[in-house]
Amino acid sequence: MAEKNDKTGAMQVDIDLVRQLAAVLDDTNLTEIEVEDGDRKVRVARTVQAAPALLQAPMAAPVAAPAAAAPVAAAVEAAPVAALNAVKSPMVGTVYLAPNPEAANFVSVGQTVKAGDTLLIIEAMKVMNPIHATSAGTVKAILVDNGQPVEFDQPLVVVE
Repeated sequence: MAEKNDKTGAMQVDIDLVRQLAAVLDDTNLTEIEVEDGDRKVRVARTVQAAPALLQAPMAAPVAAPAAAAPVAAAVEAAPVAALNAVKSPMVGTVYLAPNPEAANFVSVGQTVKAGDTLLIIEAMKVMNPIHATSAGTVKAILVDNGQPVEFDQPLVVVE
């Protein structure tokens, strides 16, 4: 723990404890840990930079023959431009493009939508959350598949 120096009141830090806490962060994939002992408190935190969601999509694709690799590379290059106008996920969950398995999708590429129209739903903790168009326009791309897990801030649908 940290201890106060009697003469100056300055904090003396137990470096071994900080290293042990940092090791716990690494072992458990936590981003922050705090321990308290009376009025003494030590907090160790790290900033984790998440990989962009667009980079995760090609990794999930099945291994293809070298001839098929070129279209995947072109899609990855085009995706950042499209993602600029994309409606992004406000939460972590599972995407559903239709209200139920037998129904048609809420939207399709080329369809005109108004601000507030439902684009898809995200299920999070057994709650169905409709994701609405933030502005009127035309659906240029649907960047997710039905039943796909999504992350916070992941681009979902491009509306221009």
